[in-house]
Amino acid sequence: MDKVIIKTDLAPAPIGPYNQAVKAGNMLFASGQIALNPATGELVNANIAEETNQVMSNIAAILKEAGAGFNNIVKTTIFLSDMSLFAEVNEIYGSYFTGDYPARETVAVKGLPKNVNIEISVTAFI
Repeated sequence: MDKVIIKTDLAPAPIGPYNQAVKAGNMLFASGQIALNPATGELVNANIAEETNQVMSNIAAILKEAGAGFNNIVKTTIFLSDMSLFAEVNEIYGSYFTGDYPARETVAVKGLPKNVNIEISVTAFI
C-alpha cells in the first residue's frame, strides 16, 4: 500500500512536523484543522460560528485536493475548549453533511493550538 502526502495551499500549512493529510490505500487521514485563514495565516475567531466555518472550509480544501468531499468522511473528532460551545458547533458542523453523517466524538480539552476554541480531524475513504 502506497502512502501519499496530501497538500494544498487552500488550507493552512502545518505548524509542526505533520502533514495536512495522508492517503493510505483508499483511506484519507486528515490532521486536525483549526481556524487559520490559509491566505493570511491569521486566526478567524471573532466568534465560534466564524471559527467553526473556517475549520470546515479548511477541511473541505483538503478533501477536495484528495479527490473527496464531506460525503466521503467516515469519522470525525471534534475538540472543543468548552462543552458550552457544543450546540452551536453541532448545528454548523451538521450543515456540511447531507444526512449520511459520519461517526464522531466530541470532547472538551484543556487547551488547543494557538488557544483556539475548536479543532476537527477527519478520516475519509476515497
